[in-house]
Amino acid sequence: MRPTDVVNTPFNDGVFAINVPSLKFGMESTHDVGYEAKRLGIHHALIVVDPHLESSLVYDTVKEALDKESIDSATTTMVRVEPEDTMVLEAFQAIREKTIDGFISIGGGSTIDTAKMLNLLYSYPRDLLDYVNKPIGQGIGPSGPLKPHIAVPTTAGTGSESTSIAILDISAIKVKSGISHRYLRPEVAVIDPLNTLSLPPMVTASAGLDVLNHAIESFTAHPYTARIKVKDPANRPVYVGATPIGDIFAIQAVGWVHHFIRRAVAQPYDIEARYYMMLGASIAGIGFGHAGVHIPHAMGYPIAGMVRGWAPHDYKYGYALSPHGISTAIPAAYVFRNLANVDFDRFEQIARVLNLRGESTRQLADNFFEYYIDLLTTLGIPTTLKELGFTPQDVDNLVAGTLAQQRLLSLAPIQVTEGVLKRLFDQAIVGL
Repeated sequence: MRPTDVVNTPFNDGVFAINVPSLKFGMESTHDVGYEAKRLGIHHALIVVDPHLESSLVYDTVKEALDKESIDSATTTMVRVEPEDTMVLEAFQAIREKTIDGFISIGGGSTIDTAKMLNLLYSYPRDLLDYVNKPIGQGIGPSGPLKPHIAVPTTAGTGSESTSIAILDISAIKVKSGISHRYLRPEVAVIDPLNTLSLPPMVTASAGLDVLNHAIESFTAHPYTARIKVKDPANRPVYVGATPIGDIFAIQAVGWVHHFIRRAVAQPYDIEARYYMMLGASIAGIGFGHAGVHIPHAMGYPIAGMVRGWAPHDYKYGYALSPHGISTAIPAAYVFRNLANVDFDRFEQIARVLNLRGESTRQLADNFFEYYIDLLTTLGIPTTLKELGFTPQDVDNLVAGTLAQQRLLSLAPIQVTEGVLKRLFDQAIVGL
């Protein structure tokens, strides 16, 4: 707890809300999907599944569980890793005439986010950009609840099964943005660590780094009380800043990732590592799902949107791709070094969990940076944006794409200017 948590003036908003789905966690919990669908009154389900998982055991298990409860189901595999607006709209056109009263997503964050957006468009059809957050879209919310959605995550990373956010690429301007509203959150998340055993090492690493970033960013966001009081509760943002409850989840998630991510990448059948990486992703999702994230994620959106010819070796999709976890982890090393110099107390608390020491602010910042670079190197992740094909000539566009993410930048513990971002991107490109 910090003193700012109890600040109460006529000018600031001292309220935060935590809205989470019903979480069902444990080995073989996937078998309960049919029970949960029946409980939610689903009779005609649309299964949204990553195309690489349509022939998987988890997909077969979900289908059998639905059949057992006599629930009809149709399937779409129109899912793109790092969802793009054009693909989402194509998928919607393919399903809009179907009879659907519930959605079931099987896959990582991209699949779950796609299901959220399809549910939104199916329930309340309108221009997709109307729903996208300002300033890129109109930021309009749905007029009522969506169809029931059961999320079955198969990666330990995004936490999308716990959040009310869906992220997508806006192809016309090559930048990521999001749709955020509490109605997007799944009703039920069925979290089965066994569903992650077949993940390739690079996917495990990228997803796990996303957990770490979620936890550290939500913990170091500005206090939730540092917002202007809202006149209408409906206008209170989904992301409000660091909260005492979010802090508890964040610190625990950092500890689990620190202890288990290397094991999960090195040995995919390490059940203990898979278990705690999955649990860490879930609680980090609950934490950042209301507290929010800030600079590394804001920088990661244009990185993912602008990557031209690079893709990790474990991602066999045939197009340039910088997965979300990698897009945020590379800038995170440089961002956290800078932030540790101005927010020593928060970063010192995280450093203790990571077994880091720092006699001075500068030493703590340098140790934090070295920890991140060493972790990326150990996991086989690039440590500079130059390795992804970016050059100094890209900085202006990367900065512009980041400045468009004011929903995230407004949560940072410092004022984020064009000059600050230019310095961070300069460092991240060449590894300074």
